[in-house]
Amino acid sequence: MKFYNCMLLLSLGLCVSAQNWFTDAGSFVRDAYRGAGDMWRAYRDMREANYKNADKYFHARGNYDAAQRGPGGKWAAEVISDARERWQSDISGRGAEDTRQDQEANEWGRSGKDPNHYRPKGLPLKY
Repeated sequence: MKFYNCMLLLSLGLCVSAQNWFTDAGSFVRDAYRGAGDMWRAYRDMREANYKNADKYFHARGNYDAAQRGPGGKWAAEVISDARERWQSDISGRGAEDTRQDQEANEWGRSGKDPNHYRPKGLPLKY
């Protein structure tokens, strides 16, 4: 009887642990999905604003918004930012210095610092 009680308690413990793992994984995926949406919204706003010297602000804002979602959002922001910068430096020919500055703004936002640090004067408050 003691053996069966021990097995029952062990099984319940494992199920509870597994449930937390599934819940955490689900939260990570949800946060990543929403973080990707934040990145897309920042990109869309940047294109709509078409404002000179606002690029770094939108980089920082997209990464900031995504990272605020949690670990999944922060991961999505890093993956998207790195892929974009890799493409930009390899294909578009904008140069290493521009890529370095973009990555600096990306990291600034992901670390939770205020993206308005990069906001250019005169950018409409809508953004």
